[in-house]
Formats: sequence, C-alpha cells, structure tokens
Amino acid sequence: MEIRQPVHSEHARTLDTEGLRRHFLVEKLFEPEQVTLTYSQIDRIIVGGIMPVCQPVSFAPELGRHTGTDFFLQRRELGLINIGGAARVKVDEESFVIGPREALYIGQGARMLEFRSVDQATPAKLYFNSAPAHRAYPHRKITLAEASPETLGSAETSNRRTIHKFIVPDVLPTCQLLMGMTQLEPGSLWNTMPCHTHDRRMEVYCYFDMSESAVVFHMMGEPTETRHLVVRNEQAVISPSWSLHSGVGTQAYTFIWGMVGENQVFKDMDHIPMTALR
Repeated sequence: MEIRQPVHSEHARTLDTEGLRRHFLVEKLFEPEQVTLTYSQIDRIIVGGIMPVCQPVSFAPELGRHTGTDFFLQRRELGLINIGGAARVKVDEESFVIGPREALYIGQGARMLEFRSVDQATPAKLYFNSAPAHRAYPHRKITLAEASPETLGSAETSNRRTIHKFIVPDVLPTCQLLMGMTQLEPGSLWNTMPCHTHDRRMEVYCYFDMSESAVVFHMMGEPTETRHLVVRNEQAVISPSWSLHSGVGTQAYTFIWGMVGENQVFKDMDHIPMTALR
C-alpha cells in the first residue's frame, strides 16, 4: 500500500510537474492478479484497483496493519465500480455477479473478500474507494439502471454529460462514501465546468474509456492559482477539498468520482465564477 500525505494549498503552489504528479496522480491502478492500494491521508480515503484474470484475488489479512485494525474493513466501508468484464465477488457468505458498469457497496465488518473474472479473456477491472465507517450497512449491488442519473451541459459548451450516481443517499445508505460515474457524449470534452470546490469533502477522479493516444488535462489548485495534470487512461487524481477539479480531454471519456468527508449532500458545492479563474 502506497501512503500519500496531505499537501497544503500554499505548498502546492510551489510544486513543479513532477511534484504535482507524485502527490496527486495515481498512475497505475490495475495489475493482473493483484490489488493495488493508495492510502491518502486526506480524509483517510483508500483508492485502488482489482484485476483478477486466471485466478481469484483476495484482500490479504495483513492489510489491517495499515489501518491499525484486525482486518481491512473492520472499521471501513468500500464501494467499487467495474470498468472491465464481468466479475464474481464473494463477500463473506454472500456472492454477487458484477457486470460492466455496475457497482457494489460493501459495508463495514466484511472479513473475506474474493474477486474472480467470469471470463479471463475479458478480465474484470474493479475500481474501488474505501473510507472510514462508524456502522455496518448492508452490502448491495447497484446496476446502471438503478443509479440515479442526471444529464447536464450542452453541445454548445462541449460539456454534455450524464452523471450516474451509484452510491448516494437516494440509492442506498452509507456512512460517508459517495461514488458515481460521469459519461461524456461524443463531441463533448469538458467535465465539471463551470467548476467548483467543496470544503466539506475531498474527491478522487478516475478517468477511463480513453484511447492510448488520448489525454485529459485535469485542472486543479486554488481558483486563482490553477495547475494541471496530464492524465491517461485508467489513472486517478486525488483532489483535496481546497482544490477545484475539472478537466478537458482530447476526445470524449468517462470518469468515476468518489467523495468522502463531512456530509453526503451531492449539490453542496462552492461554485467558482468563470471570471475568478486564473
């Protein structure tokens, strides 16, 4: 497990490209037959990927030592969204088949987690976020049809997109974790523009559905001290609560967003006037 320490907004202003990438970009999410984990001390979120191919993948018992607990989810909850082929997931005595673009919420206290690909020719790629939890809520699969959709933007502003809210209070209860997936329509390139911050929550973006030659320029930083990261397919960006989070791609793409923090009010945002950006 890689550990990332918090970065103060004044420190972030001084970082060069390599420094920004080292602190905020997760470059490798999926490794065959492995679980990857990045622990950000910003609100204690853990970000990672699970990619079983020919054999099952499990969370090792010793992961609890990173959280000071007997096992990984003893005091945590976890949400995942599948961006690969279909997966079979076993959570203690319950089993789930999670298809492409479906989600699974795993509540606090789950001890045994096992992940398999239904077809090794099209392996599952399970992107997950995990956050501290104070009580156990039921495990639940969420299909794309069950996710709460919202379409925003327009072709004229190149930001026509549909937000699929998988793990939000309108769909199921969680302690603090929110997750969803935003899909841009062909010809649209901008996400979350006009942009915002939310001091009550941090956020992580995972970009995918991109060709090898495509990139997203992810905007971050304070509104008057903006910076950017060049992000490629299946990479994630850690966004502190003081930072705006937006992006523009060289072609349409999809991204998963996950939030943890003080509240679960999806529209609790501090909007930034376009005239204030620098």
